[in-house]
Amino acid sequence: MTYLDYQATTPLAPEALAAMLPLLEANFANPHSAHAPGRAARAAVEVARDEVAGLLPPGGTVSFTSGATEAINWAIKGSTGGIVTIATEHAAVLDTVAAEARKGRAVTVLPVGPEGLVDLAAAREAIRPGVGLVAAMLVNNEIGVIQPVEELAHLAHQAGALFLCDAVQGYGRVLIPDGCDLIAVSAHKIHGPKGVGALWIRDGVTIEPLLHGGGQEPAGRSGTLSPALCAGFGAAAKLAKQRFGADHAHAEQLYRAALNRIAGDWTLNGAQEDRYRGNLNLRHDGLDVARLMSDLRDIAFSAGSACASGSGRPSHVLAAIGLSDAEARSSIRIGYGRYTSEDELLHAIDRIVSAARLQSRAA
Repeated sequence: MTYLDYQATTPLAPEALAAMLPLLEANFANPHSAHAPGRAARAAVEVARDEVAGLLPPGGTVSFTSGATEAINWAIKGSTGGIVTIATEHAAVLDTVAAEARKGRAVTVLPVGPEGLVDLAAAREAIRPGVGLVAAMLVNNEIGVIQPVEELAHLAHQAGALFLCDAVQGYGRVLIPDGCDLIAVSAHKIHGPKGVGALWIRDGVTIEPLLHGGGQEPAGRSGTLSPALCAGFGAAAKLAKQRFGADHAHAEQLYRAALNRIAGDWTLNGAQEDRYRGNLNLRHDGLDVARLMSDLRDIAFSAGSACASGSGRPSHVLAAIGLSDAEARSSIRIGYGRYTSEDELLHAIDRIVSAARLQSRAA
């Protein structure tokens, strides 16, 4: 199997697994207990907290969550005032914002241009006093486009609003600007385990808890933490920081090689320059993606976001950049990274191109 779905999840790093095993096998104590085993488990959590924070701006606190979806829900529901967000955001943002709108909060969803970048003129018009939160994704999970987060954060602060950055796809891959007030991240996108994420909260920023109970986490998030999951997240974050330059250069090389290999009848969806290089969202007019995936079962790629797969609906991201339903349905997403070799990526692309060409001839 050639795995090319890094935006959905990444392979677990051996270092992350090694950090988790002792806490699964022996030191299983509750990290919130006061006895010696509990304190040892708590120490592992705090080491992990520092490692996760190492990829985030200074001047804030990491609170562990069950994942980025919880972190995003917490940030949005814990804030007040009107909300401004972008049409290409993840469902965790858009659906949560829609739920808040049903409760009476004013919501503005900003459009994007054909390259997937937010309309900054519309943003300047919408982000006015009275807005309480601006939410924007750093790196888009479907088309890899990098939004101008620093500019949006500046507009938010001028209006007296908080700025939430969904950094799930950008964390450990691109630099996160300093202007954020709230940052949501997830372990399994950086070669850590599933089931753990975090919300980074800038010092001095206060939001209401989403989960009530013991208030175990610094910002009041309740629930017993898994030291093993936290340790795996921390080890993955530490490795991502150490390998940041190497991983970035590897993604750049794979991106250039892949684009050079793609035949001329394929179109790249989204901006070619303002994007994370570990993502290729490609369109081939008339392509039957379901058939392509069936023909190439030993290559793991996707037709879009994993959370929306199987819904039968065209991608809202591709619709937002102006693609028709037919064009959106003839698009695929290829994601690669640290453990992808150039040879396996190019071999997979050759097979994808060949299978698509056979479809065209048959048609």
